[in-house]
Amino acid sequence: MTDDDRSGRWLDPFDPQPPPWAAMRAEDIVRQIFEFEPGAGGRIRRRVTTPPVLRFTDCHIVGVLDLRAVEFPHLLEFVRCRFDAPPDVRQSKLAGCEFYECWLPGLEAHNLYSDNDVRLIGGTRVRGRLDLTDAEISGSLELTDTRMDHPGGYALHADRLQLDGALLAANIEVNGQVRIPGLRTGGNVNFAGAVLHNPDDFALDGNGLHVGGNFQCVPSAKRRFTSTGWLFLPSARIDSDFSLRGAKLVPAPDDASRDAGHERFFDARAALIADRFQVSGNVDLDRGFESTGTIRLVNARIGGSMRLTGATIDLSGGTEPFAEVTEPAPGPYAYRALHLDGSQIDGGIDARDAKIAGQLRVVDVHARGSVILDGAKLCNRNGDVVEGRRFSTGGNLDARGVTVFGSVLLPEANIGANLDLRASRFVDPGRYRRDRSRKPSVDLRSALVGRDLVCAVGERENQAFSAHGEIRIRRAEVGRQTNFQGAEVGSVLNGTAINAFGLITQELRLDVAVAPRGKVNLRHARCASLRDNDTFWDATGHIELDDFRYDALAVPIELDDDAQIVHRLRLLRKAMGGSYRPGPYDQLATMLRASGNEEHASTVLMAKQRWRYNALAEGYRVLGPAVRLWSWLQRYVVGYGYKPMRALLSLALLLVLGTVWFATQPPPDVVNSDDKLVWNPFLFTIDQLVPIVDFGFKNRWQVTGASQWVTAGLIAAGWILATTVAAGLTRMLRRSS
Repeated sequence: MTDDDRSGRWLDPFDPQPPPWAAMRAEDIVRQIFEFEPGAGGRIRRRVTTPPVLRFTDCHIVGVLDLRAVEFPHLLEFVRCRFDAPPDVRQSKLAGCEFYECWLPGLEAHNLYSDNDVRLIGGTRVRGRLDLTDAEISGSLELTDTRMDHPGGYALHADRLQLDGALLAANIEVNGQVRIPGLRTGGNVNFAGAVLHNPDDFALDGNGLHVGGNFQCVPSAKRRFTSTGWLFLPSARIDSDFSLRGAKLVPAPDDASRDAGHERFFDARAALIADRFQVSGNVDLDRGFESTGTIRLVNARIGGSMRLTGATIDLSGGTEPFAEVTEPAPGPYAYRALHLDGSQIDGGIDARDAKIAGQLRVVDVHARGSVILDGAKLCNRNGDVVEGRRFSTGGNLDARGVTVFGSVLLPEANIGANLDLRASRFVDPGRYRRDRSRKPSVDLRSALVGRDLVCAVGERENQAFSAHGEIRIRRAEVGRQTNFQGAEVGSVLNGTAINAFGLITQELRLDVAVAPRGKVNLRHARCASLRDNDTFWDATGHIELDDFRYDALAVPIELDDDAQIVHRLRLLRKAMGGSYRPGPYDQLATMLRASGNEEHASTVLMAKQRWRYNALAEGYRVLGPAVRLWSWLQRYVVGYGYKPMRALLSLALLLVLGTVWFATQPPPDVVNSDDKLVWNPFLFTIDQLVPIVDFGFKNRWQVTGASQWVTAGLIAAGWILATTVAAGLTRMLRRSS
């Protein structure tokens, strides 16, 4: 029956009890199709260049519309029609087909070939399976505003569907699975505003599909894109952008994952599974994107950038407050929020202001551009919030003003430019399984940072960098500056606040705002310039300084500033907890000597010897007083060998005292009576004091009594003092050369 026969009557195709006048047998429609000729009734030609259209309007089609293997060179159009049985167009070759505001119990279109579009639009409802397996459509497949219901089954079954045009499914509502593995399209795939609901299985199965344009699951003017169930896109290839901007994803429940066996291969609570995903453009998960399941893109290749700005990925089951709480806080969470292991991103990653509850796993991920996390909130309390071994980026890793609950683990990371953590806050680091001890808040072991590592205060005074756990930069290499200006680090007195063992950097800034709460390890660290303050040296767990080398202080010590040297020695002593370590004194003296400050270098080395003898005295308990006395004599008489002028003055004093002594004593006996010598107390004393050189008096006079002891003392003192003077002169000559 054509439009001319049914003018003035309208059928509600969604009424399960259609009126008798609308009934039309399927056989009659088939007969009309076979008998259709150009010029007959019911023909409509939209444009001169398009085939004629055979339209059926307001029909209740009774029976099976069997067009299997039919070749029909004209367009078929059904408007406000209700079908009792799924139309069968398998192996058919049509010029095109359209269902507008129709109700169908399914559509059998296996191996269909269409020269133009296939359209189910205008609010068409399909209660059953729409089967387009192995179909070829030279135009587009349009499902705009269509509602498809096949709970627990395939609502759209389109394996290996080939479209020269696009798949247009804006505002589609699907209760069941959209199955399109192996899909090939020359244009876009558009699910804007779609609602996909298959909570116990795949909401969309697009394994291995190839989209020649964009894949868009974005908001429409009507609503946001929503998916309940798995979005399954492994090995998919998209020649432009993949967008879930503003979308909401809800995964299948855990028991469904276990029943399907997916937990052996994928994350147990995954919402998006896109392993080996290839996108030539950007991946957009931003502008209000929400997911309560894992976003999994393992070994993916993204030609553009990955955008997560303003996204919320919450694997806490709704318990994460994204703020500090006083009562027992939730976490750690059993599921990952974002899983990108092995992925290559030719652009950058932008996750500004994102809220993520669960682990971000980025092991072996490489991003050529910058990674931006400014203002984000990353939560996995008492667990690992970021696991990123060997993560690399060609630009900056900016995480300014970030709030982190958990540990950020980036060992062996490679950051091309700056790693900027200024004004960020790190709370509740994870724990090791073996002994439940705390993990570091930030772990950058053996990392490479091309320019600056910034753990400093923000632009505003109240934006301090703080970390409750350890900042571990063990054996890291920083190309320019490592900056802890205004930082607050550590929270456990018997823990470690900063572990910079083996750190290599050009400039090291340790002018913190609060004394580190815990131990600071600078052993084997290297820097060209050191900037510190008194607060840093007050670290509650003391500072390990063995083999810590710095070439200069950022604020040099003036040649006449003796008070500053005394103050710095006091800081060294306090930092080491009163224990003796020679290395820090040697390093400070080497640095001062390299800058031409020889006098202050000697002062430092004298302090080193003083504390050395103190340590020896404490170790030799019985001989301790003798060691202390010997130290006292060396300190004040010869300056432990670093003050040769004191030795000269001591020699002069002993010369005077010896001369006076021997002048007041009776002249000694001549050893050889044949010698005719004149007694001279001055020459005799100097002959005793000066070793090696003989002035002719040393062995020619024989003293007795107390003078014998005085002579022995002068000889011993002469050797010690003369050796000290010689050593001092040697050092002076070596420096001048």
